Amino acid sequence: MNDLVHDLGGGGAGTAVYLGVLARDSGVWTTAHAAARTMAGQAATVDPSTSGLYRGAPAVAYALHTAGHRAYQPALEELDRKIGPLVAARLSAAERRMDSGHPPRMREYDLIRGLTGLGAYLLRRGAHPDLLDRVLHYLVRLLQQPVTAEGNSLPGWWTLDGPSGEPDTDWPQGHGNFGMAHGVAGPIALLALCTRTGRTVSGQQEALMSACHLLEERVRPLQAGGAAWPETVTVNGWFNGPPTSAHPGRPSWCYGTPGIARSLQLAALACGRTDTQRRAEDVLLSCVSDARQLERLEDASVCHGWAGVCLTADRAAADAAPGSALPGRLPALRAAFLAHVAANALPHDAGLLTGADGILLTIHTLNPTHRVGPGWETCLLLN
Repeated sequence: MNDLVHDLGGGGAGTAVYLGVLARDSGVWTTAHAAARTMAGQAATVDPSTSGLYRGAPAVAYALHTAGHRAYQPALEELDRKIGPLVAARLSAAERRMDSGHPPRMREYDLIRGLTGLGAYLLRRGAHPDLLDRVLHYLVRLLQQPVTAEGNSLPGWWTLDGPSGEPDTDWPQGHGNFGMAHGVAGPIALLALCTRTGRTVSGQQEALMSACHLLEERVRPLQAGGAAWPETVTVNGWFNGPPTSAHPGRPSWCYGTPGIARSLQLAALACGRTDTQRRAEDVLLSCVSDARQLERLEDASVCHGWAGVCLTADRAAADAAPGSALPGRLPALRAAFLAHVAANALPHDAGLLTGADGILLTIHTLNPTHRVGPGWETCLLLN
């Protein structure tokens, strides 16, 4: 079996999302149906150890739901019957871990493999509202309940994994991850998006207020002006702060300042914190206006390249406070993205995160003369 058939980030499920969005706009479904048939030709896994939003049955269901064709409804209903027990099993395991006081594995809670991603699917799909509420309770607890590692009291999203998602001798005390794809920005963004749709549980507002404080506290000024968040932090960095010589990481949706800034903006909007919202937008603006940071973008991908930066900035600009300069920055940013695409071959790989599908779908989405309605990018926690 080819696992990439059911992969949203780097395979066929991502292709199906791209083709489904195109078909929804054009009304021509031939290629979208072919992609759906390819996915359906192999059974999608619901193994709790490997299935998440970006792999297995949830990835297939996300693609079919995003396409929205009525012919896909029977398959979606069958997938919903399988995904519900998968989410319940993952929640039960996470709740037992929390009761023990031990830190989580990254894959327990992150967007790509974990409960944040499964919650994003439930939000987008509108299925299993009881399970979505359980996911929200879990995320509130993740943000509010500390864990103990090596005698240190650390935030509940601290993991003993290295940044690769596996134990790493170079990170003997694990790390804190601030990014959207694998870190705390993902749970924050999902809680905020659910709040904006009216889906809340007890403690959710308090958790979002604490998240605003966390991200405001951890943003750091840069020597050359502007500000940025660290991608990751060690135990020493958590307690002592970043070194004064620290430089910003690569601007990206997945780990970098753009994704984290959008998460903080969403949290601020959910809490009605206008000053915090403006702070998030100012940091994002400083990032996407800094030629030195943009020079670190090496490809056009959604995950860590131009497409992700442009899409994140566009979605943040749509929600920006009155008077923000962020919307005015979009044309130049989009032009730089398109210039990069014109000068470089598209990747041979499929998928939304690292493949050509995500790049082409972003270009289609950001076309100023034919705007695509929001929705498909819930898998990125941007809307």
